[in-house]
Amino acid sequence: MSSAFNLNMLALVDGQPQTLSLKSVLQHYIEHRRDVIRRRTEFDLGKARARAHILEGLKIALDHLDEVIRTIRESADVDTARTNLMSRFTLSEVQAQAILDMRLARLAALERKKIEDEYLSVIQLIAELEDILANPGRVLAIIKDELTELKRKYAGERRTRIVDDSSREMTDEDLIADEDVVITVSGRGYVKRQPIATYRRQHRGGKGIIGHVTREEDAVEHLLVANTHDWALFFTNRGRVFSSKVHTIPDASRQAKGIPIINLPGVQVEAREVPMATITLTDFRDAKYLVLATKRGIIKKSPLEQFEKVRSSGIIAITLDEDDELAWVDVASGSDDIIIATALGKIARFHEAEVRPMGRPAGGVIGIRLARKGDEVISMSVVQPDADLLVLTETGYGKRVPLTEFRVKHRGGQGVGLISLEGRKTGNVAAVQQVTELDEELFLISSGGQVIRTETNTINRYSSAARGVIVMRLAEGDRVVAIAAFREGLAERDGVDDNDGPTGSPPTGTPAS
Repeated sequence: MSSAFNLNMLALVDGQPQTLSLKSVLQHYIEHRRDVIRRRTEFDLGKARARAHILEGLKIALDHLDEVIRTIRESADVDTARTNLMSRFTLSEVQAQAILDMRLARLAALERKKIEDEYLSVIQLIAELEDILANPGRVLAIIKDELTELKRKYAGERRTRIVDDSSREMTDEDLIADEDVVITVSGRGYVKRQPIATYRRQHRGGKGIIGHVTREEDAVEHLLVANTHDWALFFTNRGRVFSSKVHTIPDASRQAKGIPIINLPGVQVEAREVPMATITLTDFRDAKYLVLATKRGIIKKSPLEQFEKVRSSGIIAITLDEDDELAWVDVASGSDDIIIATALGKIARFHEAEVRPMGRPAGGVIGIRLARKGDEVISMSVVQPDADLLVLTETGYGKRVPLTEFRVKHRGGQGVGLISLEGRKTGNVAAVQQVTELDEELFLISSGGQVIRTETNTINRYSSAARGVIVMRLAEGDRVVAIAAFREGLAERDGVDDNDGPTGSPPTGTPAS
């Protein structure tokens, strides 16, 4: 017996939970199928015998047709006719009633032949069904044939993973559904998750649907897509980090605002401390380094393994100046390029090697110099191969710019132009996200809680000097705050629809903007 059949799993047997080997599970399934086939065969046999009984009565009537007609004519009513037929021709009540119900058209020669042929067919079926009940080997053959037919019709890629971990105890987390969800975090630290199917895909330029109800000037700040079994790392404005499993974030409706992040297990933020960046990780071997950036353009790189064990009171991720805040986090391999974009439309690209690894308490180095008053870093991320940069302004204008337009320079410069801003018409840059043309979809969210789901390739490419086109139409006073991209191959495809309402589908989480 191979080791695959020594795997153990929990099952209910006779109403009681038992740990069974895979072989035992298969044996129970085969016994179940035997019982199904036996009961089904007995049911079909009963119907066949009942039909044969009726056909025998019809044959008797056809063989003595003149006498049957005379008997019926001489009877005063139907009940009398039925009784007379039963006594004169030794028929059962069911047979006599079938004769009385027989239409005159069935007295024709061809119809008589049909009755005789049907009777022979039913007799053969009865013999076949009786043989199945008497022969266990035939039952097993039927089980095999039916499973083969099921495989032919419905076989697809295996979704269940069978792993050899019989010594491991089942935990509550094993019962959590493995699905992809959308996570939103508000400026005041309210967090929630929703199934990705909550949002239909729409074309560029739509208004979207309500994805988060805002209260007391509490705007949505972060949006990301993740799996329920991922780790979520929450980085606060004070430079601390907390961790929690995605499935511990409460599932809520589109209109709900969620719960305060302090109510999540393992998250104990202090007063006036709010999450500024959130990333999700399958495990802590996904990458080598964690790259952090602040609003004032400071950047830092630390080994990812330093964040694997996080206390409920949090740990220091970066030491900040009094007038600065941690705002962006991404993962890096050690040989990547890094891009930093600002609210006034500047971007800097430099190699990761220019930022040496530092311990968690370190403060970091200058990534980009902010040349104008009122400017601040609006996005930082590690460059993905063959990606475009999706730029979105506060009023909903956006475009894709090939990353090849931005040459690698040294860190610490003022950057180059990213987008042409036109004052109140476009506002400042609201969010920047790396995307690919064919295999990604986007979630966009506004401060008022409007969410739109669209495909990347609906947004055109433009040069760095262009303004772009309307990507999301906003209400008066509303503004775009975040983008989240996810791979379409990991979400179940559904039809493009411009109407509100739920629809199908699953994706892999990416860092928030």
